[in-house]
Amino acid sequence: MDIEHEIDGVGRSVSTRVTDSGAESTVTVSRAYDVPVEDLWDACTDPGRIARWFLPVSGDLRAGGSYQLEGNAGGRILACDPPRSYSITWEYDGESSGVEVRLTAESDTRSRFELSHTAAHNEFWDRFGPGAAGIGWDLGVLGLTRHLVEGATVPPEAGEWGESEEARRFSELSGRRWGTAHAESGADPAEAEAAAERTIAFYTAPPEEDPAGPA
Repeated sequence: MDIEHEIDGVGRSVSTRVTDSGAESTVTVSRAYDVPVEDLWDACTDPGRIARWFLPVSGDLRAGGSYQLEGNAGGRILACDPPRSYSITWEYDGESSGVEVRLTAESDTRSRFELSHTAAHNEFWDRFGPGAAGIGWDLGVLGLTRHLVEGATVPPEAGEWGESEEARRFSELSGRRWGTAHAESGADPAEAEAAAERTIAFYTAPPEEDPAGPA
């Protein structure tokens, strides 16, 4: 796998706003694919296909329903507009945030995937920054890419690759890109770099040496 090519193929941005309940930030990932938007929509909504590149999912998968990712987040499906977008709550470890997926047809045979994850600022954000969620979403996009481009039927992290040096290199490069995106959003560059380094340390440490951090 050409790790740098995969990293370079993804767009990343960070934005922050202040609401009545406090500050919140949004991390956004995007990537274009040489597939019709209908196929991209199917890959992102059909439970059988989602399991091939992300995680097994169950539930009442329609607007107003709910979902549960195996061993991970669950939540409510707030809106669904096929084949263009859907939005969900992302509920994990007692915290609730929001995810929106947007798909755009760039031609009859090319489409763009974009995912935004919005969460309130807290001590976790202050310590780890956008990379805590961003690296995970980069891995998700990698799985989607391998599924659409190579026909892969197993998420990258489900096999031996997840424990490989190549996977650690992927997480390191992803974390540094998120540090750059964080600084470009207006964060103090030194603080953005420090947060990125803490997140990279978690994702790349050997299992027996995992520091306390993102889960």
